[in-house]
Amino acid sequence: MKLNGNSLDEVLMKETLSDEDIVFLLGLTEPEDCKKLQEAAYKKTTELMGNKVYYRGLIEVSNVCTVDCRYCGIRKDNYGVHRYTLTKDEILGAAMFAAENGYGSICLQAGERNDPKFISFISDCLREIHRKTVSESLLDGLGITLSLGDQTKEVYEEWAEASGNRKNLRYLARFESSNHELFDFLHNVPHKKSKHLEHRLQCLQWLKECGYQVGTGVMIGIPGQTLEDLCSDIRLFQKLEADMIGMGPYLMSEGGDLKSLGQTENKKLFQLSLNMIAITRLVMGNINIAAATAMQVLDPQGRETAISYGA
Repeated sequence: MKLNGNSLDEVLMKETLSDEDIVFLLGLTEPEDCKKLQEAAYKKTTELMGNKVYYRGLIEVSNVCTVDCRYCGIRKDNYGVHRYTLTKDEILGAAMFAAENGYGSICLQAGERNDPKFISFISDCLREIHRKTVSESLLDGLGITLSLGDQTKEVYEEWAEASGNRKNLRYLARFESSNHELFDFLHNVPHKKSKHLEHRLQCLQWLKECGYQVGTGVMIGIPGQTLEDLCSDIRLFQKLEADMIGMGPYLMSEGGDLKSLGQTENKKLFQLSLNMIAITRLVMGNINIAAATAMQVLDPQGRETAISYGA
């Protein structure tokens, strides 16, 4: 394949990729071409970050949610899902397991809530996790990533203080799409606008100001999404100076509101997701890119293959 007279090899050798280059690489489908992209991304990852893979223990704190994102199985208006919230002891037990079994960090993830009871509950958990996991092998305790939705700057600051370990504190807040129309389509049921892309970006700025390492990301293969949209997503990663990227394929959810639209065929969606990971590595360089569990839904070796493409 060629782009404006440049071979794929020549594009992959460029120090800086143009938007046209990115769209070209995203569209690769031939196995030989995809292999070249994979090798370039893996080489860059290894050169910049070594050959280690880091485990993060994911603790799903609760599936209670107050918002109604249409793609999500735990959205507020899905009355068919059984709701739960772990107890503090259950969360601490999972954190201690992670600390004792070689996980350097954990992620606390839940549906989005903003009520004072939930905010205080998370603060209490963070203080206890830090207190109980400081040890000879973890001098500062477990590293913490939070993925708890849009909050106020004051709440982000409260949780940062409670963590006891700001230098190893992260927050994942994906913007899902930089295309305003797609963002609105995903996050707002008809006639009820509850999510705004600008507010999500404001939250990411507040997180930076509170000292978090900021993670964000997108869904790949959203109905109506173009390769140009994905290119714009990568450019927004750059603009935000993201420390961590967590992204994966758009998958239909049992409780979602978009099932009638279907999803991209698995093999095609898997390759597009791998291409997106690889190009993000080539563009962004030395950042953390997660091998998302959603990749495993599309392929039994999904996470491992994502690592070979630069995660």
